Amino acid sequence: MDSYDIKDISLAKAGSERIEWAEKDMPVLRKIRQRFEKTKPLQGLIIGACLHVTTETANLAITLKKGGAKLFLCASNPLSTQDDVAASLVKHHKISVFAIKGEDNKIYYSHINRVIDAKPDITMDDGADLVSTIHTKRKNCLKNIIGGTEETTTGVIRLKAMAKDHELKYPIIAVNDAMTKHFFDNRYGTGQSTIDGIVRATNRLIAGSTFVMAGYGWCGRGIANKARGSGANVIVTEVDPVKALEAKLDGFRVMKMIDAAKQADFVCTSTGDINVVDKQHFKVMKNECILCNSGHFNVEINIEALENLAKSKKELKNFVSEYNLGNKRIYLLAGGRLINLSAAEGHPACVMDMSFANQALSAEYLVENASNLEPDVFTISEKIDKEIASIKLDEMGVEIDKLTKEQKKYLESWSLGT
Repeated sequence: MDSYDIKDISLAKAGSERIEWAEKDMPVLRKIRQRFEKTKPLQGLIIGACLHVTTETANLAITLKKGGAKLFLCASNPLSTQDDVAASLVKHHKISVFAIKGEDNKIYYSHINRVIDAKPDITMDDGADLVSTIHTKRKNCLKNIIGGTEETTTGVIRLKAMAKDHELKYPIIAVNDAMTKHFFDNRYGTGQSTIDGIVRATNRLIAGSTFVMAGYGWCGRGIANKARGSGANVIVTEVDPVKALEAKLDGFRVMKMIDAAKQADFVCTSTGDINVVDKQHFKVMKNECILCNSGHFNVEINIEALENLAKSKKELKNFVSEYNLGNKRIYLLAGGRLINLSAAEGHPACVMDMSFANQALSAEYLVENASNLEPDVFTISEKIDKEIASIKLDEMGVEIDKLTKEQKKYLESWSLGT
C-alpha cells in the first residue's frame, strides 16, 4: 500500500456501507467495471485524479483499479471530501487517497503535489487545479502524461484558455461537455443537491421566498427550476443575451443583479466567473439575505469585499457565517464554496453514474487514441455518449424505437423531399 493522508482510517466501515449504497444506483458504471475487470484496458497505467472524494467518486476509483490502473486520488475542493469514504478507499481497496474535509489551502495543494509525485500517465481533474499545477510548477512531469479528462464547466473553461494560449501540453477530454453529463449531472444533479445543501445549512423555508439565481447555464437552469418547484419566486441574472432570453421564456423574471439583490432572500451563484456578487450588491441587500455558491471555485461572491464592509463576523452554525454590516446582517454559506458538496452530499448517484461512466470510457479512449491527438480540449465522442445513454435506458427498463432501413436511407439522402 502506498502512502495516504486522510482524517481517520477507523471511519472505513461506515464509508464502505455508503459506497455500496451509491453503487446500487450506478448500473452503467457497474457494467463498465465488469468489462474492465476482464479486459484490463488500463493495465500498468498510473492515474492521478483530483476529484470530489465522495461515494460516487469511490465507485469510479474502484472501476479504474479493476481496469488495471494504479490510482492516486486527492480532493478537488477543500470542503467536499467525505472522510469515511476516503478511509474505505484506503483500507478496503488499497487506493492512495490524499483528502481531508476542511483542509486548508496549503494542505490542499500539498495533496495535489502528492498525486503528481506518483508521475501519472493520465490525469483526471475537476476544476483543472491538478493540470494547472503540473503546467506551472511541476513541468518535469509532463513527459509522462499521455492525456487527461476534465469533469466540470469551470475546468473546461480554464483548459480551453490554456489551449488558446498554446500552453496546454497534452490532450484533454472534456467530460463535462458530454450530453450524458451536462444534460443530467449539471441540470438535475446540481439542481437537487444545491437546494438540499441550502436547506441542510439553514433549515429555512424556500417556499414563498425570492430566490436569485446568478447564471443560467446547465447548472443554473437546474437550480432555478428546483427552487421554483420548492415554491420560490425565482429571478435569474445573466450576461449572455441568449441564456437570458431562454430564462425569460422559461417563465423566470430576468434582471440585473443590482436590481435583483434588493429583493433577494436567497442569492445563489453558478457562473464560473469572479465577483458576480460584489460590494455594490451587498450594500442594497435586505437584512438576513442568504448568499451561497454552486460554482466550482469560491470566487463568485466577493468575500473580501463583504468582510471589508462588515463590522463583525461570527460563525452561527456549521456552514453559516453571519456578517454584521451595522444596519443589517448577511449570511454566507460554506465560506462561498460549493454548497451542494460542503453542506450536503453532492449529486445523486444515478446521475453521477453517467458522468463517471464518461470518465472511465474516456480513460480507455485515451489509451487507444492519445498518440493521435494534439494538445487540445476535445469533446467526448458521440459514440461513447450514446452507448452510455443506451445502457442507462436498458437498466431503467426503457425501450425505444430503432430506425428502419427506409428511415435511415431517407435521413442520409439529400434528393428525397416533398
